[in-house]
Order: sequence, then C-alpha cells, then structure tokens
Amino acid sequence: MRFIISLLLLLLICSAEARKGPRSKDGERGPAGKLKGIVRGRGRAGVMRRQTQECTEYTEAGEKYLDCQGRQLTSVMQNWPRDIQHLILSRNKFKVLRDNMFAQFKKLKSLDLQQNAIFMVEDHAFSGLSKLTTLLLQHNNLKSVSEEVLVPMPHLIYLRIYDNPWSCQCPLDGLVRFLQVPSNRNLGNYAKCAEPASLKGEKLKTLKADVLCDEGTKAVDEEDPPATLPSIKKNPEAMSLCRVQYFPQPRMDCSNKNMSYIPSEMPSEMHKIDLSRNGIKHLRPKQFLLSKDLKTLNLSSNNLQQIDTAAFSGLLHLHDLDLSNNSLRYFQYGVLEDLYFLRTLLLDNNPWTCDYNIHYLVYWLKLHPGVSYRGLFCSHPAEFRGWRVEDYVKTYNGECPIDKQTEGIDNEAAEHGGSENEVQGVMGEMAEGQGILLPQPIKKKEPSPYEIIRLS
Repeated sequence: MRFIISLLLLLLICSAEARKGPRSKDGERGPAGKLKGIVRGRGRAGVMRRQTQECTEYTEAGEKYLDCQGRQLTSVMQNWPRDIQHLILSRNKFKVLRDNMFAQFKKLKSLDLQQNAIFMVEDHAFSGLSKLTTLLLQHNNLKSVSEEVLVPMPHLIYLRIYDNPWSCQCPLDGLVRFLQVPSNRNLGNYAKCAEPASLKGEKLKTLKADVLCDEGTKAVDEEDPPATLPSIKKNPEAMSLCRVQYFPQPRMDCSNKNMSYIPSEMPSEMHKIDLSRNGIKHLRPKQFLLSKDLKTLNLSSNNLQQIDTAAFSGLLHLHDLDLSNNSLRYFQYGVLEDLYFLRTLLLDNNPWTCDYNIHYLVYWLKLHPGVSYRGLFCSHPAEFRGWRVEDYVKTYNGECPIDKQTEGIDNEAAEHGGSENEVQGVMGEMAEGQGILLPQPIKKKEPSPYEIIRLS
C-alpha cells in the first residue's frame, strides 16, 4: 500500500515539472520553454526597431504625407508607400544621397531633408522627381553641389540650402549661375559662402560668379594667412533654430527657441510665423518688411514691453495677430496703421495702463469695427484695475457734466461780450465731443472784429 502511494506521488511531481517547462541555468523558467530574459530582450529590440523605422502616414487637404522625422534613418525604405506626395525626413542621419535614391516616389511634390548630416549629393540623386516643387536641404554639411542635381526637377519652386558650409570655389560655379537666373528667384535664398576667407559671408544669390574660378584670387587666399584678413563677426543666426514647412501652407515655427530678437532674414513667402515663448522685448521698425504674404503672426509670451511705430510695416495681408501674455502698457500712436486687413487681435494678460496714452488703441479699434479683439482690461492705476479700457475712456469726461460746462461758458461769453449764438456754437462742439464719449480739446475763441456796446 505504501509503495502504491509513493508511486502516485512520484507521478504527480513529474507531471507538474513537465507543465512548468525546462529549467534554465539561472533557475528561471519561461512559457513554452523560453527563458524570461530572452523574451524581455527580444521584446525591447523589437520596440526599438519599430520606433526607429516606422513612419506616420496621414492625409491633409487631400495630399498624402509620410512623416519620418527623427527616426535615426540613413536611407529610404523599399516598403514605403510609393504614392505619397510629401516626404518628411528631417532630423535623421542621412550623409550621402545616392543616385536614384528617391526614384520610386514618382508623385512626390515636397521633400524635407533638413537637419541631417548630408555632405554629398550625387548628380542623379533626385532622378524621377519630375513633379517636385519643394526641396529642403538646409542645416546640413554640404560644401559643393553640381547644377546637374537640379535638372530632374523642372517644376522646382522652393529650394532651401542655407546653413551649409558652402565652398565658393570653381566647382560651385554652375550652381551659383543657376541660382542667379531671374526665374529662379526662390531657389537658394540666404545661402552664404563659408570659404575661402575672402568670400566668407557672401550670398550665393548675389555673388559674382566670375570670381569663383579666378586663379589670381585663389592664389592670394593661399599665400595670405587668415590672420591677416579682417575678421568677420558671426552673430548666431536664429533662422537655423526655426523649422520651415511649405505644405499645406508655408509656415515657420520659431517658438520656444530662447531668442531675444526677430530673425533678420525670414523667408518672404511665409503665411504663418510663430515666435511665441521667447525673450523678445522690443519690436523695432520694419522688422517684418519682407514678409509681405504673412497672414498669421504669433508673438505671445515674449515679455514684449515696447512696439515702435512702423514695427508692422509691410504686413498688408496680416489677418491674425497674437500679443497676449506680454508686458505691454499701451501702443504708440501709429503702431497699427499698416494692418489694413486685420481680423483678430489678442491682447490678454498685458498690464494695460488706463491713462491718456491708451486712447490711441481705443480710437483705432473704434474705427475698425471688423477687428475682433479680447483682453483689453485696465491694470493700472489701482482705481481702474479690472475695468474694460473702453469703459474707462467713456468716463474720461465724467467729471465735467455738460450743464456745468455751459454755465462756465455762458459767464465767460458775457464777460467778453460774446453773443448767445457763439455760446450755442461752443455748446454744440462740447455736445459733439460727449456724443462720441471721448475727450475733445476746446477750440480757442477767435477775437471778434466788432465791438458790442450795450445801451441801458
């Protein structure tokens, strides 16, 4: 009997061990005979591959996009959809663009390759892209590119190649001449020479192409050490910090870049510029003069304290202006005069001071009833804190009721021999001023050419 019981216990133990699976060297077991450590390791590796290779495909305004930015990519993938129209490959690790690299994307309209490490573009890298209109190659390591690179793209409208260390020597001659053709006005804007020292800082669009292959100039540069040449002070270019996109509409995102000034050379064709959450305190005249197509400008959360007259000069098509969360107290006279088609003005969270300086802003808004605005409340002085600025202006003449004004005017007229008609004329002027609820200066009374003699 004991033997039978022992045999049953042995069978139960063996069946339990078989269900658990084989034991690993470190004593851990896993389902289906796999080690736990191996399962975890494979799972992590799979997640990493998906994060670095998988892209986001979406449709916007009827156009197909493939967003692969920041995926650590070094080349395009063969399994990507071939009917995409916009390919975003910014912030990856592309170094060399090989021949026919994008030939499978026949419908491509825009190609974003900015912020990579590209130092070489082969002549036929863009073969097959006959419909491409926008090519972004800024913020890379390009020194020289042949003009043959652009031949497969006859409909190219926008080419951005700035913030590359261009070597302005003879091999770049063809590209420079191509960029300077009048019909190519949006190709290669803002690109500058990095070497030789005698041409450093010169724009490719305005560079004299004849000097690139001038052996005499090259010899002088080789003989003279760089120390003998005048040093060029290089200011940090805010454009390199901003992200530029051209689809579905041209826009530039410079938000939260710790900038203290407006970028000096913003693309002129931008429809939307976001400069929010920076440290810009002062808008100077004509800083947006070249942004003639701008429709939306966001300057919120900048600690703005002063906006000069003509700061918005040139923004004839601006529709939306966001000045919220700043340190504005009033507008100087004429600040808004160039904004003929403004529709929305955001003024929230500014310490507006309710004194005579605030009247210009109210005048302008009253004369432009089509502008929708918000956030115009008094912060100073304390007795008007929380008031709507419009209400403050309406009560500006509240301490001078019209009956007291007319009494004073009647006495003054009697003392100077004024007639009743003259008194009524002044009363009409004051009544008109009260009608628009804004202060009006009293006109100086002209001396009468006639002497009035009263007969008792």
